[in-house]
Parts: sequence; C-alpha cells; structure tokens
Amino acid sequence: MIKLILFYDGSCPLCAKEILMLKTYDKKKEIQFEDITLGNFSDRYSHIDLAKADAILHGQLPTGEIITGMDVTFLAWEIVNRNKWLRLFKLPLLRTITDWCYLFFAKHRKKITKSLCKNPTA
Repeated sequence: MIKLILFYDGSCPLCAKEILMLKTYDKKKEIQFEDITLGNFSDRYSHIDLAKADAILHGQLPTGEIITGMDVTFLAWEIVNRNKWLRLFKLPLLRTITDWCYLFFAKHRKKITKSLCKNPTA
C-alpha cells in the first residue's frame, strides 16, 4: 500500500540522490516517486500547483491531504525506517531552524547542489 506520493525535482542533483537512497530503502514500495519535471506531470497531477511544488517539496497522503517541506522528508524517511537521526530536528527550537534552513535550501537548491553532485539518476 502506498503511504506517500512524493513529488520531487528530478533536475536537482541533491534531490535526485536523496530519491535514489529512498528508493533503495523502500523495500515494501510504500512511496510513489513522481518527478515534477516530467512533461506529463501536470496532466497526471492537475491538483498539484507545479510552481509551488518546484518551490517547496510536496507529498500526498493516502487521504489526499497534501503535506510540504520537511514534513515530507520526515515522513519519507520514517516510512523506510531510517528516521531516527531526523527526530532531533523535530524538537521545537530545532524545528524552526530546520524549516528555515530547508526553505533557504529549496529556494537556492540548484545553485547549491550543482557543484556538490554530479550525474544523478532517479
């Protein structure tokens, strides 16, 4: 059963590497990965605003509820049972800092990751 549809930017090298890791750990195939840069994305997911999904990570729960940002990251790593180290970032003070850092990264991710990651394939 799919527990999360994760909408990611396949053109972002670091994002693509994280998706590859998640796919490796997702032995039960509980996450459905959807690249927002594919040409038919908007046809298949017309309820997802592409500009917003490009600005901040989006996920969809089985109920249809849309979650964003670090909530998507936390849930994805929880589903694959690799979230123990992330729990620290959910503490109230750290969560505020984590959310701010994520939003900064999301806004500048292509520039930041261009030199850090080479040749991703997700």
